[in-house]
Amino acid sequence: MTSFQALEWFRLLLWTALLAAGPVVAVAVIVGLLIAIVQAATQVNDQTVAFAPKALAVVAALVASGPWMLAELTKFTTAVFTALGRM
Repeated sequence: MTSFQALEWFRLLLWTALLAAGPVVAVAVIVGLLIAIVQAATQVNDQTVAFAPKALAVVAALVASGPWMLAELTKFTTAVFTALGRM
Protein backbone atom coordinates (compact mmCIF):
# COMPACT_ATOMS: atom_id res chain seq x y z
CA MET A 1 0.00 0.00 0.00
CA THR A 2 1.38 3.35 -0.98
CA SER A 3 1.09 6.49 1.09
CA PHE A 4 -1.37 7.86 -1.47
CA GLN A 5 -3.65 4.84 -1.00
CA ALA A 6 -3.42 5.14 2.77
CA LEU A 7 -4.36 8.82 2.61
CA GLU A 8 -7.24 8.01 0.28
CA TRP A 9 -8.58 5.39 2.72
CA PHE A 10 -8.18 7.85 5.58
CA ARG A 11 -10.07 10.49 3.60
CA LEU A 12 -12.84 7.98 2.88
CA LEU A 13 -12.92 7.02 6.57
CA LEU A 14 -13.33 10.64 7.68
CA TRP A 15 -15.99 11.30 5.04
CA THR A 16 -17.97 8.22 6.10
CA ALA A 17 -17.74 9.24 9.76
CA LEU A 18 -18.92 12.75 8.88
CA LEU A 19 -21.84 11.38 6.87
CA ALA A 20 -22.83 8.94 9.61
CA ALA A 21 -22.65 11.44 12.47
CA GLY A 22 -23.80 14.51 10.55
CA PRO A 23 -27.58 14.18 10.75
CA VAL A 24 -27.62 13.46 14.48
CA VAL A 25 -25.20 16.25 15.31
CA ALA A 26 -27.10 18.69 13.09
CA VAL A 27 -30.39 17.87 14.82
CA ALA A 28 -28.79 18.29 18.26
CA VAL A 29 -27.32 21.67 17.29
CA ILE A 30 -30.55 22.97 15.77
CA VAL A 31 -32.68 21.86 18.72
CA GLY A 32 -30.09 23.27 21.14
CA LEU A 33 -30.15 26.64 19.40
CA LEU A 34 -33.95 26.75 19.39
CA ILE A 35 -34.08 25.90 23.09
CA ALA A 36 -31.42 28.50 23.85
CA ILE A 37 -33.47 31.15 22.07
CA VAL A 38 -36.61 30.16 23.98
CA GLN A 39 -34.71 30.14 27.28
CA ALA A 40 -33.24 33.56 26.55
CA ALA A 41 -36.65 34.95 25.68
CA THR A 42 -38.36 33.51 28.76
CA GLN A 43 -35.35 33.85 31.09
CA VAL A 44 -35.73 30.25 32.23
CA ASN A 45 -32.17 29.00 32.64
CA ASP A 46 -32.66 25.44 33.79
CA GLN A 47 -30.37 22.83 32.26
CA THR A 48 -32.91 20.05 32.54
CA VAL A 49 -35.29 22.00 30.31
CA ALA A 50 -32.71 21.86 27.51
CA PHE A 51 -31.70 18.22 28.01
CA ALA A 52 -35.01 16.43 27.49
CA PRO A 53 -35.95 17.93 24.10
CA LYS A 54 -32.41 17.48 22.78
CA ALA A 55 -32.33 13.87 23.94
CA LEU A 56 -35.69 13.14 22.31
CA ALA A 57 -34.62 14.86 19.09
CA VAL A 58 -31.38 12.87 18.95
CA VAL A 59 -33.25 9.60 19.52
CA ALA A 60 -35.73 10.54 16.78
CA ALA A 61 -32.86 11.40 14.42
CA LEU A 62 -31.18 8.08 15.17
CA VAL A 63 -34.39 6.17 14.51
CA ALA A 64 -35.05 8.09 11.29
CA SER A 65 -31.52 7.96 9.88
CA GLY A 66 -30.36 4.71 11.48
CA PRO A 67 -30.94 2.42 8.49
CA TRP A 68 -29.18 4.85 6.16
CA MET A 69 -26.26 5.24 8.58
CA LEU A 70 -25.95 1.47 8.90
CA ALA A 71 -25.96 1.12 5.11
CA GLU A 72 -23.17 3.71 4.75
CA LEU A 73 -21.05 2.08 7.45
CA THR A 74 -21.64 -1.37 5.95
CA LYS A 75 -20.65 -0.10 2.51
CA PHE A 76 -17.42 1.34 3.90
CA THR A 77 -16.60 -1.79 5.90
CA THR A 78 -17.23 -4.00 2.87
CA ALA A 79 -14.93 -1.81 0.78
CA VAL A 80 -12.19 -2.03 3.42
CA PHE A 81 -12.36 -5.80 3.69
CA THR A 82 -12.51 -6.18 -0.08
CA ALA A 83 -9.39 -4.02 -0.42
CA LEU A 84 -7.63 -5.99 2.30
CA GLY A 85 -8.42 -9.20 0.44
CA ARG A 86 -6.77 -7.83 -2.72
CA MET A 87 -3.50 -7.01 -0.95
